[in-house]
Amino acid sequence: MRRKKRLHPTDIPAGSVKGRATSPDTAAYNRRPAELDPGYESRGLSEEQVRERTDKGLINQVREKSSRPLSHIIRANVFNRFNALLGTLAIVVLVLDSPRDALFGMVLVFNTLIGIVQEWRAKRVLDRLSILTAPRARVIRQGRIREISKEEIVLDDLLEVSSGDQIPVDGRVIASEGLEVDESLLTGESVPVLKHAGDPLLSGSFVVSGRGRFRATAVGEEAYAHKLVAQAKRFALASSDLRRSIDTVLKYVTWIMVPVAALFAASQLWVQASSLREAVISTVAGLVGMVPEGLVLLTSIVFAVSAVVLARRNVLVQELPAVEGLARVTVICLDKTGTITEGVLVLQGVECADESENGVDEVREALGALAASLSPGNVVQAVLAESFPAPEGWEAVSMVPFSSLRKWSGAEFRGRGCWVLGAPEILLRTTNGESPEMSNRLLRRVDELAEKGFRVLLLAKSEQSFPKDRSLPKELKPEAIVTFMEKVRHDAAETLSYFREQGVSIRVMSGDNPRTVATVASMVGVPEAENPVDAREIPRGEEELARIVEERTVYGRVMPEQKREMVRALQSRGHVVAMTGDGVNDTLALKEADLGIAMGSGAPSTKAVAQLVLLDNKFATLPGVVAEGRRVMANMERVANLFLTKTVYVALLALVISLARWPFPLLPRHVTVVGSLTIGVPAFVLSFAPSRRRYRPGLLRRVMSFSLPAGVVATSATFMAVAMAHSNRAPDGEVRTTAVIVLTCVGLAVLGHLSRPVFTWKGGLTAVMGCAFAGILLLPWLRDFFQLFLPSVPVMLQALGIAAVHILLLELSVRYAERRVFAAVEGGDG
Repeated sequence: MRRKKRLHPTDIPAGSVKGRATSPDTAAYNRRPAELDPGYESRGLSEEQVRERTDKGLINQVREKSSRPLSHIIRANVFNRFNALLGTLAIVVLVLDSPRDALFGMVLVFNTLIGIVQEWRAKRVLDRLSILTAPRARVIRQGRIREISKEEIVLDDLLEVSSGDQIPVDGRVIASEGLEVDESLLTGESVPVLKHAGDPLLSGSFVVSGRGRFRATAVGEEAYAHKLVAQAKRFALASSDLRRSIDTVLKYVTWIMVPVAALFAASQLWVQASSLREAVISTVAGLVGMVPEGLVLLTSIVFAVSAVVLARRNVLVQELPAVEGLARVTVICLDKTGTITEGVLVLQGVECADESENGVDEVREALGALAASLSPGNVVQAVLAESFPAPEGWEAVSMVPFSSLRKWSGAEFRGRGCWVLGAPEILLRTTNGESPEMSNRLLRRVDELAEKGFRVLLLAKSEQSFPKDRSLPKELKPEAIVTFMEKVRHDAAETLSYFREQGVSIRVMSGDNPRTVATVASMVGVPEAENPVDAREIPRGEEELARIVEERTVYGRVMPEQKREMVRALQSRGHVVAMTGDGVNDTLALKEADLGIAMGSGAPSTKAVAQLVLLDNKFATLPGVVAEGRRVMANMERVANLFLTKTVYVALLALVISLARWPFPLLPRHVTVVGSLTIGVPAFVLSFAPSRRRYRPGLLRRVMSFSLPAGVVATSATFMAVAMAHSNRAPDGEVRTTAVIVLTCVGLAVLGHLSRPVFTWKGGLTAVMGCAFAGILLLPWLRDFFQLFLPSVPVMLQALGIAAVHILLLELSVRYAERRVFAAVEGGDG
């Protein structure tokens, strides 16, 4: 069976795809500098050539750059729209020597500190990011092997590597003696790759067997590993629909506040000409109420508390807004190795070569004996040792260990002949005594199993001993086909079933063979897994790529840059994308995704750029994270309705009071009472309530569709109450109290609407807040503290009537607005 040549990261020309990470330049691999001596392959560079390259800066040194300076973090969190609004108002109040009315400034301080600490922690993690861990390297210079630090490697150095070494720089193989390299962290290829002379090597990969020499073709910042790190270190906050909505509200509030503030200040100065201080404090009271400062702080607190909750489930939240991320996700992208699978091989099955079960016991004993007799270190041997116990009576007299060059291993057992396990295409060449029909049948079966993604080996037996040159014995007889596959996480199928039920699409992106990926994906229930896509054949056009990733679900031979491009393509189609992975090859996609999720056993680079880390490597943890995200979003939407209703009615009340040229009917302490009982305390309690409601796009639109009519109704009720009190010639204290009573009643109605069903603890919360307000009105010392004066009975009755009528209007207007939004969303307008 012919296999396509696998596209290697170094085979992609630099800058060939818009927006992709630039892989090492292929021209650097193919050139052979004229200044290199003919004996370079044995002698390496001379000292003079090393000095030349060092003087030119062609050395493996990287200037370490911080992901984001601390000064930038502080500046971004201190100098923003929210702080500008509240900070200016707090300074004005402090200048007027009224610190008790400037307590709202504490919200500014706490919120700023939370933001700085959060981003500083993320910066420290990114700054520690590194793919290369090997501190030393062996180079050949002037014919002698030397051990130097990796920073001393220069371009064109001749390096020697052997089993266990990490490749420190990019290069091209000069000589190979069974050199086998594990590139799984970089490319996703689960099987070690045998390297021959002329093959490229990537920095960051590991030698698993054999030895070899290679020429350094890209060093320092040009090396593949350093380019990945450089892109991963770019700072970016986690995507947050809630914070974007709050920022949008603050932007509009800023625009509205300027004209309203000017009109309101002029009105208060006109009305209270004798007291500049009181006029300014009244103006500040009105303007502070327009800023949803409690919502900003509560958002940060809820995110932080959720991070603690998730930490108890072994989920590390590295960026607080990531808590809401999975609640909004529409597509989840998965790597195969280490995410769906555990990254280790397991025995899939044993098939006797003669299609009978007569010799199955002997085959099982032979496999156990081979695993016990050969020296440890081979992955297949470890799986066999775990599956088949060492049998009694099998005494090994000679052994041939596995070699990438031979592609087989074997042992001779006293009185039982030679048993060999290896690549079918190699062993079947030596089965001289077998019929061509049997060999062809076995090859067809091997190809069939390989097409399904299994790793296939052949077990064969010979009555002859191993030759002295340790080659295969003659007259091998096929005994069994042994198949292996990666171990699938036991919780993967159940977890992916949960995502499908929740309407989240699934994409599997792996650097492995497409058929292997498809087999694993089918086992865990990924839809349409039987039609995998070979990423080497995907067109480079952005529109075509977006069409393919929208339609297909399983991809193999995907390069790190392609994973990132696929994430971008899904985002271009309006999807909110989560990416899970554990290897370096997933780093760029994790960074690009709306939510990056790394496995706790993954590479340091993936854990550094991910917003969430599953510390216990349990895939089944994700549904709990989704539930927590949904709880946060559902509750914060409810809370946002409360805070923005207040923003609307304070802004409108300030406007209509200014036009009427009346004193503002609420003192700062009155705003505190109404806000605390109808918004602050209930919002804090409701933000931690359980909820399983699915997230729906259009958060800001839904919130505004509720807050605008609710705010208009609250404004109308308060204005009419104030007008009624004035018409009854009530004193100023009674006018203010009337306004507080009506506004509180409407505010409690808003709270009651958002706390349904009524006959639950949420409805009880509304009742408790109503009783608390009644207690304030009934207790003289509380009335005195808040400067409340009970109005006369006629005024009180009229005020309660106004409140009742407006509560009915509130119910009708909010229901109408909600139906319109629902109809718009159902019709595709939202």
